[in-house]
Amino acid sequence: MVQVALEAAVLLAEIGISAEVVDPRTTWPLDEKTLIESVKKTSRAIVLDEGYERYGVTAEMPPWWLRAHFMIWTAPVRRMGAMHVPIPFSPPLEDVTVPTAQTVFEAARAMVKRG
Repeated sequence: MVQVALEAAVLLAEIGISAEVVDPRTTWPLDEKTLIESVKKTSRAIVLDEGYERYGVTAEMPPWWLRAHFMIWTAPVRRMGAMHVPIPFSPPLEDVTVPTAQTVFEAARAMVKRG
């Protein structure tokens, strides 16, 4: 998903929106300091994962951020993960079920209400 996020950041830059991509690599230990410093810059975040939104990283990270640092947020954390359907084997169909650079771009653009 890092490549998807980087591609979305390029699309955002083309319309004048700066985006920082942070890849924590592990959930334990979690690089909390880097994540918080990134959020302090904009008060916004999108958590992106190939896994399902309900039970993975996209489900766990936003509540931790909100509990630990409630005052820095100006918008809800946007969670983007796989649709709640069985993941298809076919690559074109799989692309429909997981976040793409375009869907991340659209979500980020909507968060800042520009472009």
